[in-house]
Amino acid sequence: MVLTGPVIRRRLALCMAAFFMLFSALGGRLFWLQVIQGRALQRRAQSQWTSESAIRPTRGRILDRKGAVLAQSATAYTASASPRQVVDADRFAALLAPVLDMEAAVIRKRVSDTSRGGVTLKRQLPRETAQQIKRMKAEHAAAGSDALNGLYLEEESKRYYPMGQFATQLIGLTTIDGVGQAGLEQSLDRYLSGKAGRVLSQVDGKGRALGYGDTEYVAAVNGGSVTLTLDASIQSFAEQAARQALEVNNAKAVRVLAMDPATGEILAMVNKPDYDLNDPPRDDIGTLTGRMRNRVLTDAYEPGSTFKTLTAAAALDAGLVSVDEGFYCAGSVVVEGGKIRCWGKPHGAETFAQALQNSCNPVFVEMGLRLGVEKLYHYIDAFGIGKKTGVDIPGEADGIVISKQAVKRVDIARIGFGQSVAVTPIQLLTAVCAVVNGGNLMRPWVVKSVTDAHGEIIRRGAPRVVGHPISPQTSAVMRGLLEDVVTLGGGKNAYIPGYHVGGKTGTAQVYVDGVVSRDTHIGSFVGFAPADDPRIAVLLVVDEADVPVDFGSVTAAPFAREILEKALPYLGVAPDTDEPPAAQVTVPDVTGLGVDEARQALEAAGLDSVLDGAGGQVVRQLPVAGVTMNAGALVMLYVAGPAAEGDSVTVPDVTGMPVTEANRLLKSYGLELQIEGSGLAVDQSPAAGAAVNPTTRVAVRFEPP
Repeated sequence: MVLTGPVIRRRLALCMAAFFMLFSALGGRLFWLQVIQGRALQRRAQSQWTSESAIRPTRGRILDRKGAVLAQSATAYTASASPRQVVDADRFAALLAPVLDMEAAVIRKRVSDTSRGGVTLKRQLPRETAQQIKRMKAEHAAAGSDALNGLYLEEESKRYYPMGQFATQLIGLTTIDGVGQAGLEQSLDRYLSGKAGRVLSQVDGKGRALGYGDTEYVAAVNGGSVTLTLDASIQSFAEQAARQALEVNNAKAVRVLAMDPATGEILAMVNKPDYDLNDPPRDDIGTLTGRMRNRVLTDAYEPGSTFKTLTAAAALDAGLVSVDEGFYCAGSVVVEGGKIRCWGKPHGAETFAQALQNSCNPVFVEMGLRLGVEKLYHYIDAFGIGKKTGVDIPGEADGIVISKQAVKRVDIARIGFGQSVAVTPIQLLTAVCAVVNGGNLMRPWVVKSVTDAHGEIIRRGAPRVVGHPISPQTSAVMRGLLEDVVTLGGGKNAYIPGYHVGGKTGTAQVYVDGVVSRDTHIGSFVGFAPADDPRIAVLLVVDEADVPVDFGSVTAAPFAREILEKALPYLGVAPDTDEPPAAQVTVPDVTGLGVDEARQALEAAGLDSVLDGAGGQVVRQLPVAGVTMNAGALVMLYVAGPAAEGDSVTVPDVTGMPVTEANRLLKSYGLELQIEGSGLAVDQSPAAGAAVNPTTRVAVRFEPP
């Protein structure tokens, strides 16, 4: 067949069109791959021939004011695998499952996914498990086995809290990845966390590093350290007192706050119940969320009679009352048609000073009414009631004050004695400190300093005066009046022989379904010492004690006294006696010793001791070895573990003591109290002087005096 010119030209055009279309398609595809998807494909290719490993920085430490470690990072390990290097997934999983405490099927599924260059098997492994894995790998390699090929161990950090169940809500906690989750761990995360580094290396198709490849290394920057105003020893005194108050009172919760009145420094902060920071209940979100809440800052409550401290200071400062002015308590007073009762039987004739000692409601109703709306709200605002204190801890609430425009005369009357107003513990103690420190309202604070990884200070805290609610003269008068409350009035359970202690008890209402409960109260005590020059102020709040008498003088004051009784000698405050000053002694190291051996060593050094926990061996001590203390001061011994063979303690004599004092004494010996009856102890079993194992339960029978 002879092809004519037109046919040839037509076929040539078709071929050219086909080639053009093919060229266009190839060109379009190349444009798509090189231009549109070029960057993504380049990243994918790079990910196949490179391996990037993160270098985690070491999280900074949290320390108390004297350098005791409250939080630090310890070494943990991550077990990971490269699926492309695993030879037999079934055997690999079977070998590792019991060591990692994982299901073999879970491990097999992860290492069978060869589309991934690496997979994580388990994190936060302790050193013992990591060493076991290393031994297994070495044994298989020595035997020429490839069963554990592709298994790797990488070091990582695990947050560790040496004190355990200690300042739990204040310190907070981190996630498993070491990111701040609550408390100071969260609010100071930017200082503590540091900056991660990385190692970028070239690998082959099975993820193995190439000996001739390039490696890029960027060093991690470790986190800084935070030093708090918290004192671990005073915190330990508060922790123990709070535990005892919670147990003895069968209470719903206990809150404790201790501050330096002159500077606003927070010395201790406790919320019970809590949890061990090393073992948070992560599997129970409800419990964890509830116990993470720092109720010293977040939960407002009607303070009751502790608020009379502020009312008295305001009335005296405004010149509306004198210390010796006479009043008469008939047991109740009527305001706007409503009867307001005193807490007990009528007090009759009394001076203003005696009214404060007696915690007389009608007299403080009168003080509220004398102040009136303008003056009362002036002092409420000056003391910082109803607004945040500005403390450098996250989560603070405002408290509740009826608006000035809506307040009624009966509200003013009730505010005078601590009702119809709600405060947070930190708000109340900050205000009381202003009453007794010369009239300066201090901003409470807890972060003393922050240093970077090189030890350079990048943030420093300092005392800050934010107001002057009363005059120094009024403050001096109030210190004397509040000391009389402890020596002569309702605060007698906080009296400490040899020391001048001031304070005020409180018993507040609790609302159940919007109605005031007759059977449930919040008992509290706020105290300070020495009364003439306060070094420490303590507020202890017992929420909903389940005991026959739940007044603050019974449920709170004795435990606040325990804190002050231990803290004052620790702070170097000697009793006000004619005896020569106590000799100074050095605390010996008794960690690792049995309870009796540790007690004997401390006694030989001229020191007393008190136990915290249950067990036969001392695992920690506060203060630490080497600290200088007054002779006769208390050293806190944290005990755990079984008693050594033959180790025993001598049962003390608790006859004649009330429940709280008997419990405190037995606890100091590491013994448990079994209560029978109420009143004063009349009999006990085992008998006083018997040698028993630590943690033995001592049955004590109590009878009314």
